[in-house]
Parts: sequence; structure tokens; C-alpha cells
Amino acid sequence: MPTSSGKSRRKAVESIGSEDLDIPIARPERTGPELALPDWALELPRKRTACPICKGAGYLVKVAPDGSSDLVPCRCKLRELQESDYQELQRLSNLEPFADKTFETFDPDVPGVAEAYQAARAYAENPSGWLFLTGNYGCGKTHLAAAIANEAVRRHIKTLFTIVPDLLDHLRSAYAPTSPVRFDQRIEAVRTVYLLILDDLGTENASPWAGEKLYQIINYRYNYRLPTVITTNRDLDEIEPRIRSRICDRHLCRHILIRAEDYRRKAR
Repeated sequence: MPTSSGKSRRKAVESIGSEDLDIPIARPERTGPELALPDWALELPRKRTACPICKGAGYLVKVAPDGSSDLVPCRCKLRELQESDYQELQRLSNLEPFADKTFETFDPDVPGVAEAYQAARAYAENPSGWLFLTGNYGCGKTHLAAAIANEAVRRHIKTLFTIVPDLLDHLRSAYAPTSPVRFDQRIEAVRTVYLLILDDLGTENASPWAGEKLYQIINYRYNYRLPTVITTNRDLDEIEPRIRSRICDRHLCRHILIRAEDYRRKAR
């Protein structure tokens, strides 16, 4: 026989709409211009009080019209799962080797990089649409892409920075029996992250599998207009046609050709 506390909990669940299951959380402290971003675009704080709805249980009792009941995850549990997905993305990003690639360490006075530098800096302040950076080896594309990622992470924006061949290797590894995540979970996390930065598109092994997975990721982000940065040293004609057609949408994507010869030499 249900206890009085069980009855009150059940009554509360019946009267709560899905929009009411959200719980207030402390916003991370951010510096610089305030961004009008959706809640799911922001990294969740590590510490929070017990959920006032489920009292920390993580699940609620859902009562059907026929009187039957079932357990459903509370909004706080869904947030926890989202945070777990983001921690996996942070692991895949591996931004540590690029920690020194910031706007402060980039030399915008090197001939040929000024337009890209200004565009990348503006994009980091308000990530929206797509930014496509092209140019020869060593012209500063990766530095600017990593600078955008580092700035976004500093602002607590959910970000994945990845070199395309490494991304495909991570996706393949999810097929292994010992993988801690399933393939569908990993590719879903990649294609839905708020800000995705793909470095060195075109250097991957051009297998049908690789081309199809890249297309699925890029096409999803194109359809949902999710902020995306792509770099490549390939000519547009060398990029897979379906992906190229998305990148060439001028209403969504800004294409900047960096004409610097070798930024790394001249920036020393």
C-alpha cells in the first residue's frame, strides 16, 4: 500500500508538465560579451544541489490513465546523461596539444592572414553559421581553428575540436566490443554538439565508409544550422560533391582563402 509520501510524490508527478521538470542551476561565470545561446549549448556546472523534483533519485513515477505506473528519468537525470556525453567529447577533442593556439599568440600582421584572423575572432565571440578556412600547409588555419575552440571552451560552450582522420578513427573504435560507448552514441554526440570544429578535411582515407560518415555528420549540421568550422588545404573541386554543396551555401557558410605562404615561419 502506498505511503503518504509516495502518494504526494505521485500527485506531484501527475501535475508537473515536461517544461516544469527543468531545475535551476548556477550559471558558470563568463567573461566578455554575453552570448544568447540555448541552455544545451553550455557546459553544465560540476556542482549542483539535489534535484527538488526527484530528491536526487534521478527518476519519477509516471502514472498512466489506466492507473498503471512506470519509472521515467527526471530532467536532472537527462542533464547528467548530456554531461556524460560532453565529457566524452572533451576526451575526443584532446585540445591540450593546442593549448598555446590562441588569438593572443597569433600574429595578425603576417601578410595574408588578416581577413581570416578577424573572421575567426568575430566567430569565436558569436559562433553562428559556418566558417570554412582554406589555404596551403602552414598558413595558420589550424591555429585559428584551435583558437576558436579554446575561446569557446573558455566561455563554457560545448565544443568538439577534432582532426578529421582522428575523428574517423574514434568512430571506428566504437565498434570494438571493449568500447565504453556504442557507435550510435558516439556519432550522435559528434553531430549534435553545439560547436563542431573539423580540422584538415580531405586528409582522411577516402573510403566509402569514411565518406558516408562524414557526410552524415556534415549534412545533419547543415540541416539544423549548427555552428561549424572546417579547415582544409584541398581545392573545393577535390571535396566530396555532397559535402561541397553544403559548404558552398553562401547563406550559411563564409569561405575565406588564406593566402599566406607559411605562417609558422613568418610568425617566429
